[in-house]
Amino acid sequence: MTGIRLNAPAPGWAIDADVVVVGSGVAGLTAALRCAAEGMSTVVVTKARLDDGSTRWAQGGIAAALGEGDTPEQHLDDTLVAGAGLCDEEAVRTLVTEGPGAVRRLIATGAHFDTSDAGEIELTREGGHHRRRIAHAGGDATGAEISRALVEAVRDAGLRTIENALVLDLLTDAEGRTAGITLHVMGEGQHDGVGAVHAPTVVLATGGMGQVFSATTNPAVSTGDGVALALRAGAEVSDLEFVQFHPTVLFLGVDSEGQQPLVSEAVRGEGAHLVDASGTRFMLGQHELAELAPRDIVAKGIMRRMQEQGAAHMYLDARHFGAEMWASRFPTILAACRAHGIDPVTEPIPVAPAAHYASGGVRTDLHGRSTVPGLYACGEVACTGVHGANRLASNSLLEGLVFAERIAADIASRAPLRAGAPAAPATPSVLPLIAPETRAEIQRIMSHGAGVLRSAESLTAAAAALDAVHRDAVEGRNGSAAKTAEPGVESWETSNLLCVARVLTTAALRREETRGCHWREDRPERDDAQWRRHLVVRLAPDRSLVVSRTENTAFAPTVPAVPVAPREPQP
Repeated sequence: MTGIRLNAPAPGWAIDADVVVVGSGVAGLTAALRCAAEGMSTVVVTKARLDDGSTRWAQGGIAAALGEGDTPEQHLDDTLVAGAGLCDEEAVRTLVTEGPGAVRRLIATGAHFDTSDAGEIELTREGGHHRRRIAHAGGDATGAEISRALVEAVRDAGLRTIENALVLDLLTDAEGRTAGITLHVMGEGQHDGVGAVHAPTVVLATGGMGQVFSATTNPAVSTGDGVALALRAGAEVSDLEFVQFHPTVLFLGVDSEGQQPLVSEAVRGEGAHLVDASGTRFMLGQHELAELAPRDIVAKGIMRRMQEQGAAHMYLDARHFGAEMWASRFPTILAACRAHGIDPVTEPIPVAPAAHYASGGVRTDLHGRSTVPGLYACGEVACTGVHGANRLASNSLLEGLVFAERIAADIASRAPLRAGAPAAPATPSVLPLIAPETRAEIQRIMSHGAGVLRSAESLTAAAAALDAVHRDAVEGRNGSAAKTAEPGVESWETSNLLCVARVLTTAALRREETRGCHWREDRPERDDAQWRRHLVVRLAPDRSLVVSRTENTAFAPTVPAVPVAPREPQP
C-alpha cells in the first residue's frame, strides 16, 4: 500500500454493503445486477446520473460471433491482429467464446437490437473485422439502448444507487484488504458531502480517461478517476501508453476542446470512403481492408495525409448513402453533423482523429481481480489483456459485459464476506491537490506531446512539463508559484488527470517502438524482440512511478482476492 490519499475531509456518513460498484456503464451495471441476483447487498456509485457514462455514447455496436458462418475463432483472429502482438490470447479466447451468450443475456435483460424482417439480429461490419458481426440498436444508438435497458433493470431490481458522486479513495483494513471507498456526493440528496461505503469488495467500472487530452470523444466525467484511485491504493496498471485515437471524429476546428462528436466506424462499414480535399481515396493500397483497416492504421493514414498536404482534417464521403439510409441507419450522426452546419447527405464530413479509448488500465486477471485483494476492475478502466496495443472495433462493450459477469461469479464464489474495519495507513500521505485551472494546461501538454504523433523529444518535453506541475503542488505549497488547491470536485478531478497523464507519458517514453496505437515518429518500426511485452506501473509511497517490463505477453498472476471470515450470525 502506498498510504497516499487525496486531500479530502473525513467521511461524515457511512453505509454498509457486500459489494460497491463504482460506475454505471455496461460493465458496472452488469456487475451490479449479477451480484444482486446472487443475493449480495450491492450499491452502485456513479459520478453523474446512471446513464451519463461512456456507454450511452457508443454508436457502432457490440461485436460477437452471432452471424451464420461466423465463429469465435474468427473473432479471435481479428482481435489478435488488431492488438498488434500484445493481446493475452487466453483473455481474448474467453471474450469471444463467452461473448455470444453474454449478448443473449443482455437481450434477455431488455436490450433491443435492430432486427431484420425475419427477426434475425442485423449485423454490420467495422474496421479490422473480416465478417459482419456488429449488433447495433437504433441504427447508431447502440450504447444508448444498452444503457436504457440496464438502468431500467437496476431500478426494477431496487438496487441502491448513489448518483452525482465522485469516488475518492479505496479504504483498506489492517491487513491491506479492501474495506470500501470514500466518495463525495455533489448536491442535495439522501447523502451529501464526503462519506464512505464500507464493503469487502469494490468493483471499479469508472470508464476511461479521455479528458486528459484537449479533444476527445469521451464525456466530461472521463477523468481517469478509477486508475488514479487504484494507483494510490498500490494496484498495478499496464498498457496506458496505448490510447486509441478514433480516426473519424467530426472536425470542429483546430482550437476545439472537450467532447467532440464521433462519426462511427460503422459508417465506413456500410461503405463510406475516406478522401482528401481533392476527393482521392488515400487509404487504398495502404491496407487490404482500406478504410476498414484497424483503427490505428486508419488514424495513421489520416495523419500522414494531413501532414503531406498541410491540412487540418480529411473527409468522410457517404453522400452515396442517400437521405433515406442516413435517416434510418445513422440518425444520431446525421443530427450531430447538421447541428454543426454539415449535411452528410450532400457534402463530405470533415474528420480528424481524437482521443477515444484507453486500451490499458488497472491490471486484472481473467476474473477481474486487481493486485489489491478485494479490488476488481472491468470495462475501460481495466487492462484484461484483451485489447493489446490496439482495441478491435466494438470489442469494448463486449469486454465490459463478459468480464463483469466473470467478476460477479468470482465474488459470489467467495461470499459471504465481511469487511474488516477501515484502517488508517501506517504512513499516511495526503496528496496536495492540483488547482482546477491547471486542467487545461495538462490537456494541452498531453495533446502536443503524447497525442497521435509521439517522439522522444515531444514525450520528454511533456514529461518535464507534467513533472513541473506535480512539483509545484508537492514542493511549492509555501512559495509564490504554488498551485495547490482546496478540496473539491474540480481539484480532485484535475489531480487524477495529472496522475494518469504522468503514467501515460512515462510509459510512452519508455516504449521505444511503434506498435498499435502507440506511434513513435523517432522509432517507426515495431520491435518484437525488445518490446513484445507489457509495461507495468505502480505508484511508490514517495509518489514516484515504478516501471517494470513483463518477460513476454503474459502477465504475472494478480494477488488473489482473499476470502475473509464469514459474517457474524445476526441475533
